[in-house]
Amino acid sequence: MTMSEMMWAAQLVEPGKPLQVTRIPVPRPGPGELLLKLAVSGICHTDLHVLEGKAFPPGSPQPLTLGHEGIGEVVEAGPGTRTPLGARLGAPWLHDVCGRCRSCLTGWESFCADQRAHGFNANGSFAEYVIVQEGLAAVVPDAIASPLAAPLMCAGVTAYGGVLKAELAPGKLAVVIGCGGLGQYGIQVAKLTGATVVAVDTNPAKLKEAKALGAEECFIADGTTAEKIKALGGADAVLNFAPSNRIWPMVTGMVNNLGTIVSIAMVAEPVPLVLEWLTYNGVKITGTSVGTRQQMQDFLALATRHDFRINIETVPLKDINSAMHRLARGDVRGRLVIDFAA
Repeated sequence: MTMSEMMWAAQLVEPGKPLQVTRIPVPRPGPGELLLKLAVSGICHTDLHVLEGKAFPPGSPQPLTLGHEGIGEVVEAGPGTRTPLGARLGAPWLHDVCGRCRSCLTGWESFCADQRAHGFNANGSFAEYVIVQEGLAAVVPDAIASPLAAPLMCAGVTAYGGVLKAELAPGKLAVVIGCGGLGQYGIQVAKLTGATVVAVDTNPAKLKEAKALGAEECFIADGTTAEKIKALGGADAVLNFAPSNRIWPMVTGMVNNLGTIVSIAMVAEPVPLVLEWLTYNGVKITGTSVGTRQQMQDFLALATRHDFRINIETVPLKDINSAMHRLARGDVRGRLVIDFAA
């Protein structure tokens, strides 16, 4: 296959400043690595966190190519790999892990303290080509079109992992807070458990989307929301997809004794927690970090059997900064995906 020596990429050159779309050399795969020629790449809220940061992530290349939801074909294989050329794979959040710690050895590699992530401390998928580790790349089923598959690499599998942590079942009531793209996946996956799903957001348009996706009840987030949830029987599980700590009083006001609170959105600000409150209600507070390789495999298989309906809007790479501005404003109906052919 004839390979280009140069590629277009959107790179973080200075934290807090717009990405620079520029021509850089195509990387070459080393042992255990594959080179993907990308068709698409999803744009995630985590990309916005990195862009708006005050410094480069620890250990990252400088400049840094963002992105961690790429879908493409193998065009070059490094020594020791067995994946055939032309195979369609996904470049997920995880670039590599140590493979030796307790998290890795027990199948929870997404919690490896020494992990490197695409678009964070390894170059990512906002580029025409990206390097992936063969053992961590996701095999994308033929039944899922690339633009639909891209957000599944992070948003979809993260929502799936959060629902698993919530331990939902028929008869339970699950509250999804934050009904953007990530929360929309969460609503649909939670519905498959048989639980009753209630959606909460500050945006009426997003609640309209949530209702169309199967949420039985939808509430605007305000000072009365917890009381309304309690009137329905209270929340057995609360899944927070909203990137804000202001939801915490509402969460603690709606959750039932022995319920589960799952933190999914990246929220850096602290929340008040009274330990005595935990001792008398037995609430479990946990979080989820993207997904393991097994969760990714299971979720992609699930996505071939269920049509996860979410609005996908494609944009060209040259418009990446305007797309990031829209994401920051909350002006995205579902998920934005870079189309490298556009």
